[in-house]
Amino acid sequence: MELPWLGEHCSQRTCKQLDFLPLKCDACGEVFCKDHIRYDDHKCCSAYKKNVQVPVCPLCNTPIPVQKGEIPDIVVGAHIDKDCKYNPAQQKQKIFTNKCLKPGCKRKEMMKVVCEECGGNFCIKHRHPLDHDCKGSSQPISKA
Repeated sequence: MELPWLGEHCSQRTCKQLDFLPLKCDACGEVFCKDHIRYDDHKCCSAYKKNVQVPVCPLCNTPIPVQKGEIPDIVVGAHIDKDCKYNPAQQKQKIFTNKCLKPGCKRKEMMKVVCEECGGNFCIKHRHPLDHDCKGSSQPISKA
C-alpha cells in the first residue's frame, strides 16, 4: 500500500473493506463502505432515532404527531376518539339542491339554471322564459 493513512475500514464485521471515501452513519456514527451505509445493511441499532415516520389519520387525512416512546397506533386511535374532524354526514351530502321556482314543480338540479330575464332558479324543463311564465322583462316575448 502506498498511502495507508488514507480512508477507513468499514465497521461491518463481515466486511472490514478499506474505503477511500468512507461514509458515516448519521444514526450510530460508525463508518461504513457504500455497500453497508443503509440502516438495514449494517443492522443499525440507532436507526429508530432517524428513521421517523409520521402516521396519518385514515379518516381525516391529517398527520398525527407522535412523541418519542409512544406507539403510533395508540396515538392515532386517541386522535380518532377525541380530535378527529371526520364527518360521515359530509360524505352523503345531497348533490341536487337547486329547487325549481316554477309553482308546482318539485324538480331539483345539480347546478343553478338562472333565468336571464327574472333571475329565478329553474330546472332544465322550465329554464326558458316561456316555460315558467317569466315576468322579468316588460318586452313582449315571441313564441318562435
